[in-house]
Amino acid sequence: MRNHVVQDRIVTIPNALSVIRLLLVPVFLWLVLGPELDELALLVLVLSGVTDYLDGKLARTLGQTSKIGAILDPVADRLYILAVVIGLGLRDIIPWWLAVILPLRDVFLFSLVPFLRTRGYSSLPVHFLGKAATAGLLYAFPLLLLGDGQGTVSDLADVFGWAFAIWGVGLYWWGGVLYAFQVRRLMTTTAPLPRG
Repeated sequence: MRNHVVQDRIVTIPNALSVIRLLLVPVFLWLVLGPELDELALLVLVLSGVTDYLDGKLARTLGQTSKIGAILDPVADRLYILAVVIGLGLRDIIPWWLAVILPLRDVFLFSLVPFLRTRGYSSLPVHFLGKAATAGLLYAFPLLLLGDGQGTVSDLADVFGWAFAIWGVGLYWWGGVLYAFQVRRLMTTTAPLPRG
């Protein structure tokens, strides 16, 4: 078993996968909103989900966890979720409330960062609930895009897509509330940094 020490390395296989995911965000938006090539957009979403899984798995397996990777991976996840809700919302594939409620959770969490900084933290560690929520959403969006067509496959994709979306949104917000409680606990148990 390898030692999973977080390193300062930048050039690693997991980081390269995260960068590829980031570069594919505008490609996805263009495919959905420009020529409406839903099959290719679906392929980009599937590729995003696979690379999201692989970058974490490879980081642990190869001992390539890094500080930059700990930033790149969640940033790529958030940008994909934002791009998908914007793209699918503008195409009327998902309702406006879903397109608003997901980014609203991230705005809420971002508003907690100044409180964390008073205690010397820039972020909290990702917990399983947040990962499960992101996984649910990454399953939901390709299915909802596929469900925008006609026929049995589209009907089934739409049903399963909404099942993943509802669970994903619930877990996403539940995870956000847990982060808020962690910040509150940190504020009461950790002394503030001295003012410089």
